[in-house]
Amino acid sequence: MKNFPVGDLLRRPESGAFLGLVFVLVFFVVFGSVEFLKPAGAASWLNVAANLGIVAIPVGLLMISGELDISIGAMIPAGALTVAIISGYYGLPIWLGVVGSLTLGLVVGLINGFLVIRTAVPSLIVTLGTLFAVQGLILGCSVFLTGTTSVALSPAQSGAVAKALFGQFIGGSFQVTIIWWMVLTAIYVFYVHYSPFGSWLFALGGDKVSARNAGIPTDKLTVTLFVLSSVSAAFLGMCQAILFNVAQVSAGMTFIFNSIIAVVVGGVLLTGGFGSVVGIFLGTITFAIVNQGIYFTSFDRNWSSLIIGVMLLLAVLMNNTFRIMALTYSPKKK
Repeated sequence: MKNFPVGDLLRRPESGAFLGLVFVLVFFVVFGSVEFLKPAGAASWLNVAANLGIVAIPVGLLMISGELDISIGAMIPAGALTVAIISGYYGLPIWLGVVGSLTLGLVVGLINGFLVIRTAVPSLIVTLGTLFAVQGLILGCSVFLTGTTSVALSPAQSGAVAKALFGQFIGGSFQVTIIWWMVLTAIYVFYVHYSPFGSWLFALGGDKVSARNAGIPTDKLTVTLFVLSSVSAAFLGMCQAILFNVAQVSAGMTFIFNSIIAVVVGGVLLTGGFGSVVGIFLGTITFAIVNQGIYFTSFDRNWSSLIIGVMLLLAVLMNNTFRIMALTYSPKKK
């Protein structure tokens, strides 16, 4: 009987993320209650995970490629306000609002991508610029067009079909974005781990010059990744506007740091070239559980930020430890 390949298992980017997820689950079951795992309790962290996960995976893919997009913090409210202004304030068909939101995401993604590949400016600086530019754009347009920074979008204006697809609660607790998150994750898993796209992505993150010399379309791939990130953020904002019947200029900034934390907890290296979609998926769930699990315990809420920070740090350290063990593992010779 052959020995179980422990080293091969530990080498997988999602191994540390899985162990971190088990750790936080056990922690909150022990110090909280089983209500945490029941449907009503699970909905609280699954909804957070789904909303975060929709943007975390494309952000993670960018990080694997060696880039970063922080403009998502502005694209989420931009997507929400676009559909709310078009279909809520002006009363145009909801599908025009949906197309408008996604088109805005496409345009901003193209701008980010082209600026990164055509200049020597790091993507962090480029997307920081577009973050503030889009923030100013949506603030100015919202006040100019509607006279307010909060725009309503009623269920009647959304329509039954759009409401069912993008903005409803399933079973009274679970947001429909959970289904979108699951479907998108499956698509990303296929393209990243079972198609040439994935090989190009990791090659790009490992050494961009070598990838280009090997014939990989690095520029097209980079632009595509920025478009995915921006469109995903606009899509999430659109879903939130339809779900909560309102869009606000100030929403979305927390997603910048939360998505990066989820991606790092999921095993993606900040230096690029290492990570997995499954790991990001597990890291997103871990972050959501830690974020919401504190409310199922008897801990003083004043200490919640400290507890969340410490637990996330432990999860990241655990992930990093197993990654180092994997890289230094060598099977015993017979």
